[in-house]
Amino acid sequence: MTTAGILRAIKEDELPTILAWRNSPKIKANMYSRHDISLEEHLAWWTRLKDSSDRAYFIYEHNGIPTGVVGFSQIDTYHQNASWAFYASPDAPPGSGARMELLALDHAFDDLQLKKLYCEVLEFNQSVINLHTKFGFKVEGVFKEQHLYENSHIDIYRLAILANEWQAKRPEMLMKLKIKEDHHA
Repeated sequence: MTTAGILRAIKEDELPTILAWRNSPKIKANMYSRHDISLEEHLAWWTRLKDSSDRAYFIYEHNGIPTGVVGFSQIDTYHQNASWAFYASPDAPPGSGARMELLALDHAFDDLQLKKLYCEVLEFNQSVINLHTKFGFKVEGVFKEQHLYENSHIDIYRLAILANEWQAKRPEMLMKLKIKEDHHA
């Protein structure tokens, strides 16, 4: 348990809130899919997610307030890797992204027992690329002109971190974020 908050199971009654967050212009501008997601589409996503063995999504809660979503996909228990993504609610307090990242990395390497965690970021989302880099992620490659975004093809950055890299970086990040913890596995 840390002062960073918690990742917890999504409750069904939170689905409308998650949909509102996901459809906010601030959030969807940085996603692969930028259309307004209908309630039916959202509920179909939830149904697929609940039955999936290779995906896990969580609410990020800080000081008792739901403040974002953290998701893991393509969880490969044999090769011990997964992809991840996150977004903070549009009105999340400053620092929410960093706290979510800390908890996501701990979950990936402690709970999921992964060796590697990776993600993809749209080229113009430099603040998230910088955030990941601060946490020890390294750019593994750039998919040139991979994604059509508003009539232009843009690059996609692939970043990754290994479990041992996170264990080495974690104490520094706890200090930088001024996070205290009761214990860590």
